[in-house]
Amino acid sequence: MIIGIIIAVIVVVIILWAIGTYNSLVSLRNKTKDQWAQIDVQLKRRFDLIPNLVETVKGYAKHETDTLEKVVQARNTYLAATTPEDQMKADGELNSVISKLFALSEAYPDLKANTNFANLQSELTTTEDKISYARQFYNDDVLKYNDKIEMFPSNIIAKMFGFKAGTFFNVNESERENVKVKF
Repeated sequence: MIIGIIIAVIVVVIILWAIGTYNSLVSLRNKTKDQWAQIDVQLKRRFDLIPNLVETVKGYAKHETDTLEKVVQARNTYLAATTPEDQMKADGELNSVISKLFALSEAYPDLKANTNFANLQSELTTTEDKISYARQFYNDDVLKYNDKIEMFPSNIIAKMFGFKAGTFFNVNESERENVKVKF
């Protein structure tokens, strides 16, 4: 009788642990999805600003069409990306061409002095800061989620229910290089 009660208690404890572990894995997975959505919100804001910025620059830097086309192309590549991994790659390309676009303003004093350009540049800089913070929070949550998936004994539940590791938001090699602007 006592052995039956002990076995029943052990089974209940194991079931409660499994339920708790499963629920915490779901919670962490959902938190990483939420943080990705926060990045997406800031990227949407950036993409809404880019066409206005490009139009402002066009008026001053008519012969810089190559740079402007690259900005629009990078924006469209991001919009066409369907997975977080593709979005991360496209975002890196967009960061690179936006920095080149801002570097153009150094060659055009009238553009640099333009109030509309300055306001757009300021808004974009603020948005870039928000994107950076959102990436940090996302990566922190991915780390917690991945740790839970990989650590014993929660890895048992993770494997049983098919939890997959999250992908960190990493910097592309092109973003690690110094921006080279030629006039």
